[in-house]
Amino acid sequence: MTTQIGKLYLIPTTLGETEPLEVLPISVKKIIEQVDVYIVENEKTARRFIKKIKPSKKQSTLQMFHLNKFTDPNEIPSFLDPCLLGKNVGLLSEAGCPAIADPGADVVKEAHKKNIKVVPLVGPSSIIMAIMSSGMNGQSFAFNGYLPIDKAEKRKELKRLEQLSVNQNQSQAFIETPYRNNKMLEDICVSLNDHTLVCVACDITLPSEYIKTQTVNEWKKNSVDFHKRPTLFIIHKE
Repeated sequence: MTTQIGKLYLIPTTLGETEPLEVLPISVKKIIEQVDVYIVENEKTARRFIKKIKPSKKQSTLQMFHLNKFTDPNEIPSFLDPCLLGKNVGLLSEAGCPAIADPGADVVKEAHKKNIKVVPLVGPSSIIMAIMSSGMNGQSFAFNGYLPIDKAEKRKELKRLEQLSVNQNQSQAFIETPYRNNKMLEDICVSLNDHTLVCVACDITLPSEYIKTQTVNEWKKNSVDFHKRPTLFIIHKE
């Protein structure tokens, strides 16, 4: 008798200290109730999240593979071995959706190679939610990850993205390390045209959520503190 191959579930988490079932659908809870094998970035926070979703689930039964900057890429295929034995596996994001500005794409690629069914579950994505609430071009946008750290290179890249938004009518999104958020906004204000639109989407889905789109010139007069708060920036010059 041939063993049925298990599935790889892409399991989203909250974007911060929010009650999971306030922002996640019941389908996430149902999958976590069923799955005992997980691929995670941080085991401690993953276990805490699972416990919040399903307090009665026995932690001792959980098997966890670690996927982070210390993971040997050659180990990744073995993370899916349980699927080949008929078990479902959950790829659990540290914040938001797996494989979107988050480790996990290599696991998903490997699953496709092994003909393992990939099942994405609905959950909060800061990128999508920021675009939704920005008032910018939801038909054409790009996520650019982190910009260069060097000041001169960063400002050059900001100008390039601004010009790209003009040439292609494409909104340009990017992130920064949270403790450098205020400096990023300063660099935006120094580098870009006064009439360029800038959306700052901060603490999405949290009680402290702040989302504002205005021109560079208007941001120069704004004194909001984004220090150490998860933030996404979007620019667009028409």
